[in-house]
Amino acid sequence: MKAPGSYQELAELLRSRLPKLASGQLRLAHLLLADPEGTAYRGISEAARLLEIRESSVTRFANSLGLPGYPDIMELCRTWVAEQAQVARRTEHAAEAEPGGLLSAVLEQEQTNLSRTFSHLERPSWLRAVELLARAPRVHVMGLRECRPVADLAAQRLGEVLPAVHRLGGGSLPDELRELCEDEVLLVFSVRRYAADTVRVAGYAKETGLPVVALTDNAASPLVESAEVALFAETSGVSHSRSLTALTALTQALVTEVAIELGDPKPDHRLLDTLHFYY
Repeated sequence: MKAPGSYQELAELLRSRLPKLASGQLRLAHLLLADPEGTAYRGISEAARLLEIRESSVTRFANSLGLPGYPDIMELCRTWVAEQAQVARRTEHAAEAEPGGLLSAVLEQEQTNLSRTFSHLERPSWLRAVELLARAPRVHVMGLRECRPVADLAAQRLGEVLPAVHRLGGGSLPDELRELCEDEVLLVFSVRRYAADTVRVAGYAKETGLPVVALTDNAASPLVESAEVALFAETSGVSHSRSLTALTALTQALVTEVAIELGDPKPDHRLLDTLHFYY
């Protein structure tokens, strides 16, 4: 087996193996996916103590990935961290050196995010997400904090083509959750740092019997545990803030695919026209 030569390759390999990993290995994989910055400088002893596993288990896990040992995982993470820092420095220098330099750096980062997001999509997961949303008698949509605008967009666009869409998170959650029925679908959005209410609602929906479609940032997201289908978007930004461009594009593509699956019905804007809602 060819060993991963970059953190991106390591992350892709880990995501492909998640369903088959034992509990200790799964915790380690989640840590590597969720915290490459910490892993870059977290030694094997600290990692083993944090995850409550043996150091020998950490070494064997690295070997199973084609790497000589855990220090090689650390080195891949260090290289990735250095690359991210270089992007940030280049952004700062570009912004200082010439007008529009920051815009160029942002454009480069967003293009990278979009490319990685759509190139890493798993087609079976994509088709299953479309099927679940297109066939549901009602879709509940949940997204809070920075993901709220993306969830609002999804709810609005889905409401134009689906029989019933219910936006969660606008009132009392216990009261809203009473409306969830077993044959419906929950669509959730969250990226690091994950909104606790969103994670709890996804877990409740799973317990209630609702299929959960999650749009999030990586396979270590706490939403994945509750999701029947999880789709991942790259959220790296040129500063400390995360970018939601790829998540928004993925959402728009998903809604478009659902509409096409339903025969691409034309939205009914007669009431809006009657009220002269648009100028």
